[in-house]
Amino acid sequence: MVTHSQNQRESRSSRVRPYALTHGRTRTRHQLLVETMISVSDYDTEVAEKLLPESRSVYEHARRPISLAELSASLNIPLGVIRVLVSDLATEGAIVIHPTGQAYSYDHNILERILDGLNKLSA
Repeated sequence: MVTHSQNQRESRSSRVRPYALTHGRTRTRHQLLVETMISVSDYDTEVAEKLLPESRSVYEHARRPISLAELSASLNIPLGVIRVLVSDLATEGAIVIHPTGQAYSYDHNILERILDGLNKLSA
């Protein structure tokens, strides 16, 4: 039977663990959205062996392109923690952060020319 104090310890442990993984940090060096894709460009077993277990799991999962949301769900690690771990790995050069649609700035003149061209095609 689980006692009240055991439940309190487990609840406290589930809050403390993410804090410990990120050393209390919540901010990242990179803009990381839920849909941000990451990957490992050149997998290295020596790099993997030097990582802490959670960072190693992120590194292993990124052997194929994967989004932060997928990582968070697959590893059962809160998204905020995933962001910090991914940012750290990217800063170390272990993983690649792929740009999202928001990263591109669009030239409105080109967009207008494309729209004009499409309108001419439909006429």
